[in-house]
Amino acid sequence: MAIITLTTDFGQKDHFTGGTKGAILSELPDVKIVDISHNVSPFNILEAAYIIQNAYVSFPKGTIHIIGIDSELNPENKHIAAKLNDHYFICANNGILSMICSEIAPEKIVEINIHDKIQTSFPVLDVFVKVACHIARGGTLEVIGKPITNIKPIKNILPYVNDDKNQIIGSVIYVDNYGNVITNIKRSFFEVIQKGRAFEISARNYKFKKIHNKYSDIVNFNLSEDKRHDEGRGLVVFNSGGFLEIAVYKSNSATVGSASTLMGLNLMDTVSVNFISSSVLPKISEN
Repeated sequence: MAIITLTTDFGQKDHFTGGTKGAILSELPDVKIVDISHNVSPFNILEAAYIIQNAYVSFPKGTIHIIGIDSELNPENKHIAAKLNDHYFICANNGILSMICSEIAPEKIVEINIHDKIQTSFPVLDVFVKVACHIARGGTLEVIGKPITNIKPIKNILPYVNDDKNQIIGSVIYVDNYGNVITNIKRSFFEVIQKGRAFEISARNYKFKKIHNKYSDIVNFNLSEDKRHDEGRGLVVFNSGGFLEIAVYKSNSATVGSASTLMGLNLMDTVSVNFISSSVLPKISEN
């Protein structure tokens, strides 16, 4: 059974999500449709890229991923379909795939060219669904598009390293449902630059000198619960996707606050790592 996932900024109020699912089922009644997210911030390419990069790897090989973000066709925003890591992606060529492609080279990319056969003001439903169902039936990408080699990049997707290799300057690329702040600094990148040195992570007026393996590492379980006062404490981890994340333990924006609200951190804000000595630190263990 084919699997088609949906990642969009449609939200839940309007008819767009339901209409897209209905169009898929009208062509393939037995297909499995999975919602990854419909709550991407409107037109937020970087947010969508982060979500799809971390979600798609959990699906079986051959899964088809429709990404409906900023998908209106125009001369600067063509539609593409790509095969990458044995998965298929259908989206606008607006940078969404560049985060994944920075680590894994696509096996094949085509610029979709079936628009002359379809009249539409809703390309996700009318074009992306047609392409997804074609692939689900075993169709090839060459039938629905012409091969291309390059895709549009996202600006600031990679952190900056100074010439002396003693500072990484990253930026916030995502704020999750808990208000945790995710940066574009990946663990593998961090460790290559670190080379065993001590470090200080700076975000606005907040500084951290330790990266925890998991959120609860900040808790002193030797103390009784009434003496801990751990909720609301800031910490840094490498999250499940391998990205450097600034978090607040058991964060809740309505009560104890979150990293975003308490520290005033939002999308594209700067987070820097300064390597301050050559002293060797214990290796950060795997979660």
